[in-house]
Amino acid sequence: MTNSPIRSQEEFLVFGAPVIEAAEIEEAIATLKSGWLGTGPKVAQFERDFGVYKGADNAIAVNSCGAALHLSLLAASLQPGDEVITSPLTFCATINAITHVGATPVLADVDPVTMNIDPVQVQAKITPRTKAILPVHFAGRPCDMDALCNLALRYGLKIIEDCAHAIETEYKGKKTGTFGDFGCFSFYATKNICTGEGGMILARNSEDATRIRALSLHGISKDAWKRFSEEGYKHYQVLESGFKYNMMDLQAALGIHQLKQVESRWQRRQEIWQHYNCAFADLPLVLPAKPEPHTRHAYHLYPVLIDEQKAGCDRDTFLNAMTAENIGVGVHYLSIPEYDYYQQRFGWQPEDYPQAMRIGRQTVSLPLSAKLTRQDELDVIQAVRKVLASSQTHDTMRGEKRGTSEGQGRHIVAFNQQLSTVNHLRAV
Repeated sequence: MTNSPIRSQEEFLVFGAPVIEAAEIEEAIATLKSGWLGTGPKVAQFERDFGVYKGADNAIAVNSCGAALHLSLLAASLQPGDEVITSPLTFCATINAITHVGATPVLADVDPVTMNIDPVQVQAKITPRTKAILPVHFAGRPCDMDALCNLALRYGLKIIEDCAHAIETEYKGKKTGTFGDFGCFSFYATKNICTGEGGMILARNSEDATRIRALSLHGISKDAWKRFSEEGYKHYQVLESGFKYNMMDLQAALGIHQLKQVESRWQRRQEIWQHYNCAFADLPLVLPAKPEPHTRHAYHLYPVLIDEQKAGCDRDTFLNAMTAENIGVGVHYLSIPEYDYYQQRFGWQPEDYPQAMRIGRQTVSLPLSAKLTRQDELDVIQAVRKVLASSQTHDTMRGEKRGTSEGQGRHIVAFNQQLSTVNHLRAV
């Protein structure tokens, strides 16, 4: 542990870097050579493959999870004035999709341990105007779907699952995205399956799927892309005013092969998660809770909480220090009511959602990509320990007389303990 960064600037560890292997590259090149870059046969194959993986009959590929949420909410026939209950600990796209259909987002605070929406809080927010629940499977951990589905059944509500983090997630043997009326997935660059940009919708009802497919491509009739195929030109109809939300074959070319590797890469992220748990067990951090019994965690994020009173530094100081060590980290997420726009539009205040507020102000996501090498893991571990050791030393010294032999001795012991732990991990 020295004053030099753990990694050089040239070796900066990019947060969430995807694994792109030869098969994806070759498929992308073949797609480029084929001349068929837009929506076409590879998108259709990716939809079929993803549907099989999820055990779902209706899968529609789109260009983002935000688009998937928007189209699902439209297909749910939400109207202006309708309310949709969702989590305050999510990306802004979740909220924006609700407002795009003219509905009103209603926030229900999260469970402090799982960081998922709390069903008790959801029930407290249900009114005669409530039409849907939009749970977010945060970090890859499944929500309490028994409780949420029971609420939906009791009050006659739709469920639209935000599965942006939850491709591999299961709850009591059932795959996420198949509990509700719609399941929405992300294939963004940092996600567990990467197509650069991209998303997928699972629709329970085939009629909803047909409508979503049309809406995703300007509202034109089914399989309009085939008008340019070897089957010959076919006239199409415009069924309603739609959007340009379709996925390209160039994206699907990546997704087809990423999906084939989803299990092995899940296993690698699980391994990294377990290594972090062991390496950080003695540190003043709040580590992620264990996966609940009878669930499968997707291990999409590894969020730790930085409590200034325990860690000796606040979250942003920790972020900046990790960046100075050339380790990329993330924040998932500042709670939605922290943003000025939403405060002004809906009157939300962070203090009204205390669990999401606390988590959002303390959370840091450490690198968890399947691309990480063992050396990358060790660098992350060493950087975290170095930053916290430095913070605690500075924090302790502020309360002591500088230069006393007793104070100096404690700092030396703490430093040596941190160094010993890192050297042990490096030898494993």
